[in-house]
Amino acid sequence: MTAAVTESRILAALAEVRDPELDEPITELGFVASAAVDEHGAAEVHLRLPTYFCAPNFAYLMVADAYDQVSALNEVYLVTIVLDDHFASEAINEGVAARAGFVGSFGDEAVDELDRLRADFLRKSVLAGTDVVCRPLVAAGATPVDLAGAVLGGLPPSPALARLRRRRRELGLPAGDGAPLLIDPRTGEAVGADGVPLHLRKARLTRTSLDANTSICRGMLRHRYPTDSL
Repeated sequence: MTAAVTESRILAALAEVRDPELDEPITELGFVASAAVDEHGAAEVHLRLPTYFCAPNFAYLMVADAYDQVSALNEVYLVTIVLDDHFASEAINEGVAARAGFVGSFGDEAVDELDRLRADFLRKSVLAGTDVVCRPLVAAGATPVDLAGAVLGGLPPSPALARLRRRRRELGLPAGDGAPLLIDPRTGEAVGADGVPLHLRKARLTRTSLDANTSICRGMLRHRYPTDSL
């Protein structure tokens, strides 16, 4: 396999890494500055973020996830992930390379590991994804009773629905064909017809917030690095 093909596979692997807050692939956000592999299969990836002071816990999650995704490629035997131009770059880069975890990387500065933080962002993603899936249904005339009785398997296939199913599975929530469309992402319980309007308002607000933050981050990154990304 040529280096060009391997680099392409590395970028495909990095596309599975998401900004935990924005729920968008780091490749689409422009966070991947470079990705290269030598003839021996040693890969080196450089990441960059919109600001020097991006939250270190968010940054750590992305660097660690990038390491895991690229390491899973059979043709890569050595992986180096480098976060550039960040105030905590040294601690994050060294911690991820040593597989030390967030607490092991930051010591007393870290409250705990990041599993709960990741789950919180996944819950927001589920809400935002619910809005994307439900909007065309509401536009087509679906009532709260209709939505409360809808199941995932009864909806037309779409990228938005596939993404919603994936996020729910990552949280351990029902995601099979018989699973209710509307559930509380904290408990996995179905939303009754009376609770549908409030649930949809929360979903719309969450999705709007994610879209706004994504737009801001893209603009800040373009201002900080006014050159083309991968």
